[in-house]
Amino acid sequence: MPSNLIQVLPAQLVSQIAAGEVVERPASVIKELLENSLDAGATRIEVELEEGGLRLMRVRDNGFGVAKEQLPFALARHATSKISDVSDLDGIATLGFRGEALPSIAAVSRLQMTSRTHAANETAWVVSGDGGDVLDTPRPAAHAPGTSVEVRDLFYAVPARRKFLKTERTELRHIEQLFRRIALCSASVDMRLLHNGKELLRLPAEAQGGSGEQRVADLCGQGFMSHALPLEHSAAGMLLQGWIAQPSFSRSQPDLQYFYVNGRMVRDKLVHSALRRAYADVLHNHRYPAFVLFLTIDPRQVDVNAHPTKHEVRFRESRLVYDFLYHAVHRVIADERPADAGAQHAVRLEMPDNTGRVQPRLAGAFGGYIQPSQQPLGLRVAERHTDFSKATWATGVDAQPSPQHDSASTAHHHAHPQQDSESDTPALGFALGQLHGIYILAQNQQGLVLVDMHAAHERILFERLKQAQSRGVVQSQPLLVPVIVAVSEAEAGLAEEHAEALSGLGLQIDRSGPQSLLVRGLPVLLNRKIDVEQLLRDVLADLSNDEAAAGAGLSEQLDAILGNMACKDAVKAHRLLTIDEMNALLRDMERTDRAGQCNHGRPTWVQLEMGALDRLFMRGQ
Repeated sequence: MPSNLIQVLPAQLVSQIAAGEVVERPASVIKELLENSLDAGATRIEVELEEGGLRLMRVRDNGFGVAKEQLPFALARHATSKISDVSDLDGIATLGFRGEALPSIAAVSRLQMTSRTHAANETAWVVSGDGGDVLDTPRPAAHAPGTSVEVRDLFYAVPARRKFLKTERTELRHIEQLFRRIALCSASVDMRLLHNGKELLRLPAEAQGGSGEQRVADLCGQGFMSHALPLEHSAAGMLLQGWIAQPSFSRSQPDLQYFYVNGRMVRDKLVHSALRRAYADVLHNHRYPAFVLFLTIDPRQVDVNAHPTKHEVRFRESRLVYDFLYHAVHRVIADERPADAGAQHAVRLEMPDNTGRVQPRLAGAFGGYIQPSQQPLGLRVAERHTDFSKATWATGVDAQPSPQHDSASTAHHHAHPQQDSESDTPALGFALGQLHGIYILAQNQQGLVLVDMHAAHERILFERLKQAQSRGVVQSQPLLVPVIVAVSEAEAGLAEEHAEALSGLGLQIDRSGPQSLLVRGLPVLLNRKIDVEQLLRDVLADLSNDEAAAGAGLSEQLDAILGNMACKDAVKAHRLLTIDEMNALLRDMERTDRAGQCNHGRPTWVQLEMGALDRLFMRGQ
């Protein structure tokens, strides 16, 4: 039975308890040691593991090293060279600063630290910690300039913690993921990872001033890079750089999402909320975007001391950061046009297999393309392509099928234009006809383009509706009978605090009591039959979960309403279009933001290149 007496805990037990905040598993140790090496200016780092780090973790670097008289302080609690007074906490620019990592690791393992400065004729020194309070006296050792930290038998002194460690393979996977994350933002550092004597990763350093593109390609794969859109945007004293993947490279899980603040890897709700919203209407179902992004911001504007493991940060101007991230990513996605789409819409047609079947595959996932074995033939007809540039897309015109044409026929053929030169051909080319009244077939420089006409027209209408909405404050329409909604006192206070922001979105709300709200008006764009209470609760939940993204939930709901309107107005399947209508639709796609995906994230068009078609028919073989 525990004693009721208050007592001061032994220093060793205090250290072991404190270690629980910093050291969760072997990957936690590697994180702290790698950050120390980077703070020490290392340009070469080697990580060596045995048994998934459970038996041994050794991190060696060529950083500036630690002098003999300073070495014991490195393993003492709350000792650091990175801050000296409370004012330094207001602008931390280093990765490590707490002065707790090494002593916490030493409290639950057998730790040995060897270091040598770069001073001429300097000797290397080693100091050891063995789960206790007393450190060995530094003694001479043989070591190149830099530092090595060796951690053996993690949690041997705390058997209860060791029971919660996973298998060697699992712990190794966590370390490898951590190593990759840190390596991504350290392209100028030569990094190497070994396990049980086998080299797992070798990442050569890029030259100073390099873009880091090769490091990203090495760690995220060429598939990511072939779909990556470079991003560089600065405003309000912030700079965002890196790569975001085109929507077609979405993932089933968030396994390719890397975000860094001033070189520190973070997992932040505000950041992911902003990026999720930027991709909101171009991702299909529950897909996740892929990105590698680096945010540079004044250290005084971000609190990196919000969590013991420093994975989370807190921004002083959270709304400003949210808007900055959202608009930077949203703009890059919106600026993608069919002319710039490249491999993301190309399809490879493989040679027939021994069953006679041909399997189409997305080219971006498999690399380059086979070049055409011969030039396509220019077919001449009476019409010229300049005639089609004058065509307009008339959504209200019903093109009914003629008696001699069946909408379910294999293809609905039309004449197609003569091309004066390849350079005159637009990105999506010129229409040739329709397939089953669903797809538009067009010819461009690369080959054959197939367009889902309903999905494409849906995106065009959606973007027009959004632009109309963005030209002014959302208009509010009073309810004939105001709706009273019972809420918690905290939710009522939240609505009252953000009443002005909600009013700007067309939602008129008054507090009618300690635990009740009165909804007096809704945006005119919303259906009058909408569930007012549920809408209000969704908005309040959004405000509660992420105040920086205030109103984003309502904006997304409005976008969903606009998307449904566009879907209902868009041209339907099995409607036959004239050649003018088809070409006008293609030209509108080329001018429309996010034209590569419909409102639900599905592709609107694909490209069949001449090389793939030639190979399908074995031409030139």
